[in-house]
Amino acid sequence: MIRSVYVAATGQHVGKTTSTLGLVSALARAGIKVGYCKPVGQQFLDLGNLKVDKDALLFSKTMDFKLAENIHSPVILGKGATAAYLDAPEKFDYAGRIRYAADYLQQHYEMVVYEGTGHPGVGSVVNLSNADVAKMLGASVIIVVEGGIGNTLDKLYLSLCPFRQLGVPVIGVIVNKVRPDKIDKVRYYLQKKLKEMDLPLLGILPYDKRLSHPIMATIVHAVKGRVLANEQYLDNRVEGFLSGTLLEEEQITQVSNRLLVVSYKRLAEALERIRVITESIQLEYFPLSGIVITGDGVHEKPVVHSSVFEHYTSQYNIPVITTPFDTLGAVIKISRIEVKINTRTPWKVERAIELINEHVDLDVLLH
Repeated sequence: MIRSVYVAATGQHVGKTTSTLGLVSALARAGIKVGYCKPVGQQFLDLGNLKVDKDALLFSKTMDFKLAENIHSPVILGKGATAAYLDAPEKFDYAGRIRYAADYLQQHYEMVVYEGTGHPGVGSVVNLSNADVAKMLGASVIIVVEGGIGNTLDKLYLSLCPFRQLGVPVIGVIVNKVRPDKIDKVRYYLQKKLKEMDLPLLGILPYDKRLSHPIMATIVHAVKGRVLANEQYLDNRVEGFLSGTLLEEEQITQVSNRLLVVSYKRLAEALERIRVITESIQLEYFPLSGIVITGDGVHEKPVVHSSVFEHYTSQYNIPVITTPFDTLGAVIKISRIEVKINTRTPWKVERAIELINEHVDLDVLLH
């Protein structure tokens, strides 16, 4: 059985955390005592007595272990870290921190899964690229790539180079976000090429739209919003959008958990239109998960209060935010959101675990 596994990826937002979550859970279900570590992080959370990578916090909650920054998140390259290192590298024993964490984990677990950062070259400025760290750990590497054929193989080839240059074993590939109707075609062509590259295809994960749904808290950040009402419901997921100027019956009936993006001038009118439609079709649920009230693109506009607004926000606990962006600007910002799994999206954690269990062959790790 392999003792150390390093999960790398061809880039950001490819599905590294999703795949790592699923692998850790699947190994635990197989009876393996498995540990986790994010050796090098870029974004940290300040928890008062702890400063840890955000992914380490997610895994501590999912796997139910006590989080320790020197064990589960030993190095964080935050703002200014690389310049400080280049000025005086002798002050930063990054490699020593990672080795300490690895020694502890390997003494206490049968297998340790290490989660990489960004693309394979990230961290090279401080001599901690993904390939450097994997070699230091004596780990076998799984590379996660985004679904496709030509572009997927090109990025995979580029990502393999630093690992093979250092003699780090790459034991397989997981292909993520493949359209279900394209899986057979992608599998056929990738297997042909991967056989030439002497790489096992461990699994193909179908694209699941649910994993791309943001929550209201993410929307607030994207549009530089201010919460006006029901802040405690910012975990509401957003599965679709409604424009305040284009409200049709089929838009409301087709998808629940919609986000209404509307100008402050049209807010009351839009809510009244939704009320009329939901009553006329006897809809059993209210279709909105949140409201974004837009301004003129320059100034943050006040809410025009109305009885229908007060009724719906209080009765259905709808979080309401206001933004200085106009409606078009807000929609553009929202459409560019890169959705990540985090502690506020437990349904995504569950789905990530399901996908790995259903579509990835773990035999290469277990035997």
